[in-house]
Amino acid sequence: MVELAVIGGGPAGLRVAELAARAGFEVKLYDQKRSVGRKFLIAGKSGLNLTNAARRDEFLSVYQGADFPRDLWAEIFDRFDNDALRDWALSHGQETFVSSGKKVFPESMKAAPLLRSWVQSIKAAGALFQLNHSFKEIEPVDDGYRLMFHTPEGESEVLAKRVVFALGGGSWSRTGSDGRWVNSLSASGISVSPLQSANCGWEIEWPLGFLDEYEGQPWKNIVCKAGKLSLEGELVITKYGLEGGPIYRLGHELRKMDSATLEIDFKPTFSVERLLQKVESVRRNLADELSRRWKVQASVVSLLAYKYPEIFTKEVVPKADLAILAEEVKCLEMVLQSARPIEEAISCAGGIRWEALDDALQIRNYPNVYACGEMLDWEAPTGGYLLQGCMSSATWVAKGICAEKFD
Repeated sequence: MVELAVIGGGPAGLRVAELAARAGFEVKLYDQKRSVGRKFLIAGKSGLNLTNAARRDEFLSVYQGADFPRDLWAEIFDRFDNDALRDWALSHGQETFVSSGKKVFPESMKAAPLLRSWVQSIKAAGALFQLNHSFKEIEPVDDGYRLMFHTPEGESEVLAKRVVFALGGGSWSRTGSDGRWVNSLSASGISVSPLQSANCGWEIEWPLGFLDEYEGQPWKNIVCKAGKLSLEGELVITKYGLEGGPIYRLGHELRKMDSATLEIDFKPTFSVERLLQKVESVRRNLADELSRRWKVQASVVSLLAYKYPEIFTKEVVPKADLAILAEEVKCLEMVLQSARPIEEAISCAGGIRWEALDDALQIRNYPNVYACGEMLDWEAPTGGYLLQGCMSSATWVAKGICAEKFD
């Protein structure tokens, strides 16, 4: 019987295996692909964003989820925080630096050297890697659990005393993070919220002909609002809708709405009154004058013209109509149709519900079975928060198991 089976070879699973093997556990790590850390490598193609240098309170504030346990999450983060993650990278030979936006990267800007050192150290500590093993089901047996895997050679059965699930979410399925575990664990009586797209674009029905002119153009220096949350940043017009940091971070709020509505302030440093002062003498060529005097993109004016064609066809525009347009520039409501498919998303929301876990992240109705990483019901924006959440929760689980071994 395996002393500790870790299922999933992403950052969370590797971190558990690393700590448990060093503590003297017999560890076997199972992954359905031919190699581990595939999502980690893909994330590092444009520079591996390890974590963020934000202050603790700011850092913790970005995490969301249904019935999210903020006090417990703060303890989880404190056990392995952003400074600890940087120290960990250094222990694997990777100096880090803080870029603009407080994102933390390795000096090499590459994931492969860090992953190579990490895997070598885990193997050197005695952990064994069992690849091409796709998890199918878990069943309690005397003193442990029977794990069923599908392999190229057929079905494989493994008996394990302790189990850690680190199977990831449902985005980037080509890396092995395909979310198929949801049905397996749900069938085993483990409460799971459906996986949904997070950190993704949203679809909009653009006016006819709009994309011919404006696809790919950015809206810069804007403020976006959904619910009670407002964020500054930049969005990009795409053929299906909008992409960009603010809409990624507002996804949690947008999904809660009956009708997902994004409010955009295109001139956050101007009041409506100030905007009106700038156009009070407009008599003709309204579209051109608005673009010039308000310094807003032609795409924004085009949307206003689509929404208020009767105003833009007047030879002389009354002040009341100009006030309507100024109000729209300060708060243009855009009704979104849906989030992009989970396959395109950077990460996902949903996962094992917090009510199904105790404070050790042990599954309540499966003693000695734990879960960590993205498969828990939490979400966070890009910028280093996702990897930090995976590494912190994995460290919490591993150190809890290791403490148990020596009780």
